[in-house]
Parts: sequence; C-alpha cells; structure tokens
Amino acid sequence: MEVVQIGLVQMRCAQQPAVNLDKALAMAEQAAAQGAQVICLQELFRTPYLCQQEDAGLFDLAEPVPGPTTQAMAKLASARKLVIIAPVFERRAPGVYHNTAVVIDANGEIAGCYRKMHIPDDPGYYEKFYFAPGDLGFLSHRTSRGELGVLVCWDQWFPEAARLTAMAGAQILFYPTAIGWYSEEKPSARDKQREAWETIQRSHAIANGVYVAAVNRVGVEGKIEFWGSSFVAGPLGEVIARAGTADEQVLLAECKLDKVEHVRRLWPFLRDRRIDAFGDVLAPWPA
Repeated sequence: MEVVQIGLVQMRCAQQPAVNLDKALAMAEQAAAQGAQVICLQELFRTPYLCQQEDAGLFDLAEPVPGPTTQAMAKLASARKLVIIAPVFERRAPGVYHNTAVVIDANGEIAGCYRKMHIPDDPGYYEKFYFAPGDLGFLSHRTSRGELGVLVCWDQWFPEAARLTAMAGAQILFYPTAIGWYSEEKPSARDKQREAWETIQRSHAIANGVYVAAVNRVGVEGKIEFWGSSFVAGPLGEVIARAGTADEQVLLAECKLDKVEHVRRLWPFLRDRRIDAFGDVLAPWPA
C-alpha cells in the first residue's frame, strides 16, 4: 500500500515578503519534522493578498520561475526529501504576470508548473488586473510521491477543472487558496459561504475518486478576514483532517493512494460518463 503523508501550511501574511518566506520555510520544516512528505503552501503566500486594489506598483512583488522563492523551497525540498507546492506571483515577461503554483520534487528539481486558469474580478478580488489566464492547461505532475494535480483558489468552483486534472492522472488535487469574508458580513452568511466552499471541493473528490487538499490563509488583511479551514478529503468525500478558522497551523493527513483505484471500482463515474452527450459544455451557454 502506497501511503503519502501530506502537510498543509495555513498561515498569516505580513507586509514584508521576506518575513512571509521565512515563516513558510519554518512551518514547512515543522511539517517535515512531523512526517510530511508533500507540503503545500497557500496561494500567494509570500505577500499579502495584493488584489484588494488595483495598484500597478504591486507588480514589483512578482518574480520569475525559477526565482528566489522557488530556489529557497528547492533547497529545503532537496535537504529534507520533500515534494513542495509553492504558489508564486510569477513575472513571465515584462507586463505579463501569472498566479502560478510550482511543484518541486524531492531532489530539488521543478517537476512542473500550473498557472491559474480561472481569474476572478470581484470587489476585493481584482485579479484580472494582475494575472493573465493560465495557458498550461490542467495537468498532473509526476513526482517521487505520486501524481499530483494543482489548481488555484477560484479554480476550485469549476468541476471541469477538477475532472480534467483527475483525468490527466492526478491522485491528489491540491487547491492553494486565499478566500475569506468581508468585515461587514453577518455570521449566518459567513457560515453558508464557508460550507459551500468546502462542499464543492468535497464533491470533486467524490466525482473523480481522488483526494482533495485545500489550504487557505488566516488573518485580517484590509477588509477581508481569511477563514482558514484548510482541509483534506478522501475519495469518498469524507473529511480526514480540518484546520481551524483563525489560527496558523500545520495540518497533516495520510493519503492511501491505492484507495483511488478501490473507490473508482466501486463508484465507476469515469466509466459511465456520456461524453457523446456533453457537447454543450463547450458552449458559453447552450442555445
């Protein structure tokens, strides 16, 4: 039985990128000391969530891939024999930027990159100002710890993204995230939003017979209170680990990769897909 211990790093972010990077490295070390073999950091962990306003000066926070963040993470990955998923604000070229997650294998080499495909543009989440849509597609990254898929935040609401990543071979879907409540929202609305966020991702686990791991930030930044609640769900949608809503935490979970095959044999959703009848999925809206 192939068993992989994963660790999710749920943390607050300071204004200084160097402070956040040092904290992420320290918490990843803590996860490794507790037995984690695959570590995933939250979306844009090196900076505050910069998309609450449109400010061209914030493009200075972007970096190339490879770059300082991936080099620091690669050094840790190689030293501790870890697979690390490191989300970065990628400077691809002058004027071209992406919201990217880099998968670094246990030898310190980059196993692959994913560029966020679905880019939101909502009050407080002005991501279209900063990020070009991803152009690498939905991928499974082959690593020394299994086939890993990575999607980023807003991608988590789209079942097609999860399905295509699972079909590419991913056994675990990771969702680095930055999502929270507005300060003026009522408690009842807050609970419904967080429950919807968890439910949609657990449904991806069920529909595709894979593990799903979502890692969110905590703390108040501007008008957003990030709700944490990082979790790992098994291929039946069961929550096997969950973090709190307010505290920094290293969340550990054991993933038995042969369970993917076992669950898909019992619930053969992939076998019974009617792709001959799915053509309208490709239309903006069916006629």
